[in-house]
Amino acid sequence: RPCSTRATLEGINKPVIDRIIRVDHAGEYGANRIYAGQMAVLGRSSAGPIIQQMWNQEKDHLKKFNELMVAYRVRPTVLLPFWNVAGFVLGAGSALLGKKGAMACTVAVEESISDHYNSQIRTLMEEDPEKYKELLQIIKQFRDDEREHHDIGLEHDAEAAPAYSVLKTAIQLGCKAAIFLSERI
Repeated sequence: RPCSTRATLEGINKPVIDRIIRVDHAGEYGANRIYAGQMAVLGRSSAGPIIQQMWNQEKDHLKKFNELMVAYRVRPTVLLPFWNVAGFVLGAGSALLGKKGAMACTVAVEESISDHYNSQIRTLMEEDPEKYKELLQIIKQFRDDEREHHDIGLEHDAEAAPAYSVLKTAIQLGCKAAIFLSERI
């Protein structure tokens, strides 16, 4: 199917769009690796189907950002090999704390990503909501999916994980650093 974004490349704020698509692609790539790590540890547990459901949505998000990178001619971050390993280690490490640990990781990451998507939505709305209508629609949908994952994590006892507040804070600091670096490198 032809991609409608090809026709809209003219007149876009290329640096802003490059940054948004690059970092979102990196984030969805990292999220896929986190869920892969969680599934490696908890895939056969009672948490497996819940994690798999969220992972399937993240796979769809990554597929869409792969398409957008081609359509908007955006290069990926050079940090993808690092996010490959770091994401898997974070997912597996949190899952080694049990279902609650994995869900605490999910809550921390998805809250960070939702906030980040909201910031991007504000940026695009200030730029030109009509020009970026398709991209806004995608980001809003993905933000809503990430909020749903956040809520699923809370419903599955994330806050009962060992050292929840410390774990959440550490993961969110890592997310902020990953966002900062992936936007730029």
